[in-house]
Amino acid sequence: MLLVLLQMLVPLCGAAPRCDPQIRAKCTDILLSYCDDMPYTRTMFPNILGHGTRRDAETGVEYLLISVVEQLLGGQCNPEIRMLGCSVLAPRCEGSKVLRPCRSACEAAHKRCSHAFEGIQMAWPYFLDCDRFFVSDQEGCYDPLEGLKVEQEDEAAQNLEVPQPQQAAAQIQFTYHSSSQMIDILKKTEDQCSEISRTYSIGRSTEGRELLVIEFSTRPGEHQLLQPEMKFVGNMHGNEALGGQLLIYLAQYLCSEYLQGNERIQTLINNTRIHILPSMNPDGYEVAVSGDADNNYSDEEGDRYVNGNVGRNNAQNIDLNRNFPDLTTVVYRRRRQKGFRTDHIPIPDNYWFGKVAPETYAVMKWIRSMPFVLSASFHSGDLMVSYPYDLSKHPRGQNMFSPTPDDKVFKLLARTYADSNTAISRECGSPHDGSQKGVINGAQWGSIAGGMQDFNYLHSNCFEVTVSLGCDKFPPEEELFLSWQDNQEAMIAFIEAAHRGIKGFVRDEEGKGIKGARISVRGIRHDITTAENGDYWRLLIPGIHIVTASAPGYARATKKVHLPTRMQSAGRVDFVLQKAPLDLDLEEEENVLSSSSYDRFDPYNQYNQYTMMADVNQQREERAEKPWWWSYFVSLGGPVPTWLLKRH
Repeated sequence: MLLVLLQMLVPLCGAAPRCDPQIRAKCTDILLSYCDDMPYTRTMFPNILGHGTRRDAETGVEYLLISVVEQLLGGQCNPEIRMLGCSVLAPRCEGSKVLRPCRSACEAAHKRCSHAFEGIQMAWPYFLDCDRFFVSDQEGCYDPLEGLKVEQEDEAAQNLEVPQPQQAAAQIQFTYHSSSQMIDILKKTEDQCSEISRTYSIGRSTEGRELLVIEFSTRPGEHQLLQPEMKFVGNMHGNEALGGQLLIYLAQYLCSEYLQGNERIQTLINNTRIHILPSMNPDGYEVAVSGDADNNYSDEEGDRYVNGNVGRNNAQNIDLNRNFPDLTTVVYRRRRQKGFRTDHIPIPDNYWFGKVAPETYAVMKWIRSMPFVLSASFHSGDLMVSYPYDLSKHPRGQNMFSPTPDDKVFKLLARTYADSNTAISRECGSPHDGSQKGVINGAQWGSIAGGMQDFNYLHSNCFEVTVSLGCDKFPPEEELFLSWQDNQEAMIAFIEAAHRGIKGFVRDEEGKGIKGARISVRGIRHDITTAENGDYWRLLIPGIHIVTASAPGYARATKKVHLPTRMQSAGRVDFVLQKAPLDLDLEEEENVLSSSSYDRFDPYNQYNQYTMMADVNQQREERAEKPWWWSYFVSLGGPVPTWLLKRH
C-alpha cells in the first residue's frame, strides 16, 4: 500500500495547470496537498531548499517522505514532522517575503521524535536540520506548529476536567524486539521518565550498531556521593536472547512503577544509580533472530539451529566472553609474591596485540569510567548463577573449585538472585557437580579464560555474577511473560544488594576527599579504592570486620565494624587520614602491581591499528543490508536518497 502511494505521487504533476511554474518573488497559495493544514495559506518559490517551482518541490524525495512519514513511523510524531517539513518546502510568505520557521520548534520535535527515526534505522532528514534551515526568535521566525499546539492545549484542558492518574510508561509487550526496536523502546522510556533516566552510548558494534545504555537515577548522568552504581548486561552471546528482552522489560517496569508511586522502586532509584545495557552483541543477536547462516557468527560447522550457536559470536566470529584480558592467570602466577593482591591488576601489554572486539573494548572503557559496585551478566542455556573465578586454578584447565578472596560475598550475591527466582533451583539435564540450589563457582562449572566477570573483579571495584536464565537460549515468545515473572523480583533484589556492606568517605585532615585511597579488610586479600571525591562502597557479609584505609603520604587508619545479619543498608564508616612520611613498605606494596601501568589503557593504540588492518568499514559495507523502506524510494527513480541512511 505504501509503495502504491509513493508511485501515485510522481504523476500528480503531469497535468496542467497545477504544476506550472509559479511567478517568483510573489506570495502564492499553498497547493501542496500534504501541507494544506498549515497555520498560514501563502508561500513562495524558490523555497528554503532551493526548489524553483511547486513542481520541483512536489517531485522531490523530501515531499515524498513527509507524504508517507505517518505510515513509516507507525503514527508516531504525526503531524509534527510533516508540518515541520512543510515549513521548509512551503515556507510562510508575507508581503512578498519568505519567513523562516523557528529553531526552537525544530529542536523540540527532534528531541521528541529522533528515536522514532532510529527505530526504523532512518537518519534524521537533512531538511529538518535545525541549525541549517531554521532560525531563532531574534531573527523573526514563526512557529509552524502553533495551530497544533493550540489543539493540544485544548485537548489537555478537556482531560484536566476529569482527575487523571499520573502518566505511566507504555505497557510492556512481551515479545522479541529487534536491535533497532530495543533502542526505540529505551528512547521512549527516557522520554517518559526524563527526570529519572537518560540513555547514552558506550560505543558501537563491529557492524556499527549502537551499544546503548539506559540509566536510572534522581540525577541522570551524574555520580551522587555515597550512592552505589550497579549495572546489568544482556546478550553478550547474541543467540542467548532472553536476557536482553528481560532488561528491556525491566527498564519499562522501573519507569512505570516509579511514576505510579511504587515506594520500593522509588526508594531504589532515589538511592542507587542503575545502568542497563540490554545488548552487548547486537550483531550476533540480529543474526540469531533472522537465522542468517553466515559462518562468521558461529564457531561450529553444520546446522547451527541444531547446535544452537547461530549468532553466539560477534560479527568478527569472536566469543566476547573469552575476549577480555586474562587477569586470572596473572593472579595465579603471582599469588606467592610479597604484597600479592587481587585487585586493580593492569591489562598486560600483549593483550592489545590480539583480536580485541569493539564490543569488548567499549565495555572495558565503560567499566573503567564508572565506579561500579555490583553487576550481573545474563546468559541462557542453563538455570544457574555462577560467580568468580571463571578460570580454574588447575594448570590443565580442569574444572576445579577456584574461589576468590571474596568467595563468601560472591556466594551471598549469587544466592540473593537465585533465592528470589524459584526456577533457578531446577537444573537443565544432569545435576552439575558443586552446584548448590542453582549457585556454582564458575571455574567448577566450566573453566574459561578471558571472561567478563573475572575482569570486573580483578581490574575494578565491581563484583559481577553470571545469571543463566533458562535451558532454552531462544525460548518461544509465549514464554517471555513467564520468564519475566520468574526474574522480576530477583532483578530488584539484586539491585538492592548493592547496598550491602559498608560505605563512607576517606578524607584528609582538611576534609578533602582522597581519590584512589585503598579500603582493606583483614583476611580478604582484595582491596577496593575510593572514587573521585573520596567516597567508597565495600560489599561484605554480615559479621565483624577489621577495615583499614590507606593512601601514599598518609598514615593508615583502622576501624572495627560490626554488620548485623538483618542489616538492609550499608553501614557508614568514614576515615580521616593524617599526613605522614611515606611508608617504604607500603610504597613497595603499592608498586607490586604498578598503578601507573594500570592507568595506561591501550598504551600502544593497538586497537585502532587492528581495526584499520581488518578494514572493518569495508566489511560493514559488504554485510550491511538496506532497511525495509529503502526500496520504496529508489524504485521511483531519480537521485538515490542516501541521506536517509542512518550510517551514510
